[in-house]
Amino acid sequence: MRLWGVEIGKIIETAGAWLLGALWLLPVVFALWSSFHPAEYSTRFELFAPLTTENFVRAWSYAPFPRYLFNTFILVTLILAAQFVLCTLAAYGFARFDFFGKDFVFALVLLQLMIMPEVLLVENYRTIGELGLLDTIPAIGLPYMASAFGIFLLRQSFKTIPKELIEAAQVEGVSALGILWKVYIPLSKSTYIAYGLVSVSYHWNNFLWPLVVTSSVNSRPLTVGLAIFGAPESGVDWSIITAATVMTMAPLLVAFILFQRQFVQSFMHSGIK
Repeated sequence: MRLWGVEIGKIIETAGAWLLGALWLLPVVFALWSSFHPAEYSTRFELFAPLTTENFVRAWSYAPFPRYLFNTFILVTLILAAQFVLCTLAAYGFARFDFFGKDFVFALVLLQLMIMPEVLLVENYRTIGELGLLDTIPAIGLPYMASAFGIFLLRQSFKTIPKELIEAAQVEGVSALGILWKVYIPLSKSTYIAYGLVSVSYHWNNFLWPLVVTSSVNSRPLTVGLAIFGAPESGVDWSIITAATVMTMAPLLVAFILFQRQFVQSFMHSGIK
């Protein structure tokens, strides 16, 4: 069925996409409005309301956000580096070599995708306590360093690499690790970019496990620090809370705006639908 030369289904699909986009954007718009205006304008809109950056200055001074930002940067870097190494080696083994029980072991790896992290919260906390790592940045990252999703994604990417390239490298006398470094990794660059963006975004915003395993400023990431900063008993007004929220989400928001095209292309090339 067509209306004014356009299919009705296409109109509904476009309208729905715009509606969902507007609903997603509303909290961001509110946070930006409230953070740049005095407290009396935080919950009401006036076109000519005065602008101010005082909320950011006060939020920055009320809590150790520089320390929280540093902790978060170290955390996501540590996790991503470990995931790249472990997932690459595991994916390479599953994609390149044949060994007894390979399919069964790979099924066990995929089983991790069906288990919510919250289910393992108590056991992970007990293990971290036995290792003596409570209230440290490595304690936050350890449960996520071997990612089943990363192994699966890289394995699928590795399996698409033509065998002719592998055979040519073998003829040249390249070792197994050399083939991984010179053939598999360069040809899977888009997959690494896609997975890296997903990993950084997830662990930048992760909240529950860091809340459980940390208890001091020295190890708290931004999400936990923001939650403590915005607790009702702190008595901080909404303008300052939203200013702190904007500071927390700004790095990811800026990165997404700058690398939006690469982000979408990486997902398309890596086969994520």
